[in-house]
Amino acid sequence: MSLLLVPAVPLALLSLGAAFTYLYAWSIERRFPPTGRFITVEGSRLHYREEGPRDGPARGTIVLLHGASSNLVESMLSLGRALSQRYRVLAFDRPGHGWSERKPGLGEAEPARQAALIAGALRQLGVRDAVVVGHSWSGTVVPHFALDHPDVAGAVLVLSGITSPWPGGYVGWYRRLIDSRAGWLMMRTLAVPVLLVLRPWMKAKTFRPQPAPPHIVTKGFIPLAFRPRAYEANMQDFAVMYDAVLRQSARYGEIRMPVTVVAGDRDEIVWSDLHSLSFARAVPGAELILMPGIGHMPQYADQTTVLAAIEALAGRVASARVEAPQA
Repeated sequence: MSLLLVPAVPLALLSLGAAFTYLYAWSIERRFPPTGRFITVEGSRLHYREEGPRDGPARGTIVLLHGASSNLVESMLSLGRALSQRYRVLAFDRPGHGWSERKPGLGEAEPARQAALIAGALRQLGVRDAVVVGHSWSGTVVPHFALDHPDVAGAVLVLSGITSPWPGGYVGWYRRLIDSRAGWLMMRTLAVPVLLVLRPWMKAKTFRPQPAPPHIVTKGFIPLAFRPRAYEANMQDFAVMYDAVLRQSARYGEIRMPVTVVAGDRDEIVWSDLHSLSFARAVPGAELILMPGIGHMPQYADQTTVLAAIEALAGRVASARVEAPQA
């Protein structure tokens, strides 16, 4: 009888995990519904939110792209609300995250692909000369707006962003696992319960050495990231990340638009001396703002400095737009 129980135990765990995951995702989607609009690009629906000044014209356009395990609500909470008093602000759920769709396959996770889809949405929305801001994982995405989509972008800002390859960064087994049937099953059974146990530790590490803002998880709609498909997209992003930055870092010297890099020198998630410093050195004329004593979330620790950096870029874009017809 005991031998019969051996295969039954893991099967029971998988079944319980699948039931919990399904019910958790069902409840989360009802608690945190879409807050913006949808636009279809190449057959994929992208969720975005647009806000702007109520009185008077906008001074320019700011595009906000969130990091891993996040969504556009968090982008609006940290930066969008303040910027929308003076600018047209467009915040996107990156493909596969929040309420945006992503087609199957690791190729859809590539930063260049995500940039192309969002740039396509911006063209449909009539955007030109935007300041594109990318936090954390979106640091892999925003360089493509300068390299491949200068028709919609006038400047880019990398905020605590992943930009550069690092020694020992390629982990082939992880990529194969995420792209396998076992990986698919794991995301829909055991991954979410385990991640919910680890979430308090992950939150503390993300904001360290500063404390996390009160109720940031619910205010930022962060539980949306713990649905199976969204978390699978998150893991796919990390599976393609190293190869992507290895390829694109060779092109950084081609960037010819204003670039600002903002990071904290106590970042435990994305090492500023590797990513921010390297990117700033590789891009001609890039400005580096290194914030002492601040971790991975400068937009909360010192929002004033981050807003000033974004607005300075917007001012440079506006000046260039005025000078262009005269030239």
